[in-house]
Amino acid sequence: QVQLVESGGGLVQPGGSLRLSCAASGSIFSIYFMGWYRQVQGEQRDLVASINNVGRTAYTDSVKGRFTISRDNAKNTMYLDMNSLKPEDTGVYYCYGASSSGRVWGQGTQVTVSS
Repeated sequence: QVQLVESGGGLVQPGGSLRLSCAASGSIFSIYFMGWYRQVQGEQRDLVASINNVGRTAYTDSVKGRFTISRDNAKNTMYLDMNSLKPEDTGVYYCYGASSSGRVWGQGTQVTVSS
């Protein structure tokens, strides 16, 4: 089964930008749904953005106009471009993929937005 590994998290000031990457160990061509989830300590993991295998995207209201999700099937990688970051964007970001073979989560990457 394909494994997913996130990278790109870190500490950024409010108003700053980060790019998260989710690299797959194999082809993502057959992964029909991919998404980025955010989890704050003690709370549930919430979907932030998603993209399907034909490039259709969806976003939670709080990030619309600031975040952009994309996928590059040739590089087996999904991205989340985050701009105009706010303290409430802080959390652990997980990438997720679903295919006919099953579902898989990455290990998570911490994003902290603070001055």
